[in-house]
Amino acid sequence: MPDGQPQPTLTRADFAYLVPHAGDMCLLDGVVAFDADTIHAVSTDHVAPTHPLRGEDGLHAVHLAEYGAQATAVHGALRAKAAGATQPRPGMLVSLRGVKLAVERIDDLPGRLDVFAECLLADESGAQYTFRIEHEGREIASGRAAVIHPA
Repeated sequence: MPDGQPQPTLTRADFAYLVPHAGDMCLLDGVVAFDADTIHAVSTDHVAPTHPLRGEDGLHAVHLAEYGAQATAVHGALRAKAAGATQPRPGMLVSLRGVKLAVERIDDLPGRLDVFAECLLADESGAQYTFRIEHEGREIASGRAAVIHPA
């Protein structure tokens, strides 16, 4: 990774077992930082020709919402682990709102994506997050995600 960019403190192996996104569908490479309210994750797989969401015409920016949603899942799992849970409660993405995309495709963006999420509200029934994705310091996507924990 280029000099000057924060390096991940957690690798995919450190959190992959906590989330349902397995194999190539685990889109995040690592976590740079997290606390009780926020997470900063990174990914470089968006340029891979074998990306699981890639279509005939490449990887459309709408899939950045999945990167944001996965950051919320990792954050929720890390919060649960910090609170003593051995396994986080399963969550289900039920809503995306206010999604803004500043690019059409992402497979032509070299380097890494920085994925940020902030927990606005979390309780036993679910959570609400905002997310934003940046490439080289430029915001390329943002939105809100709602997750429920089914009974």
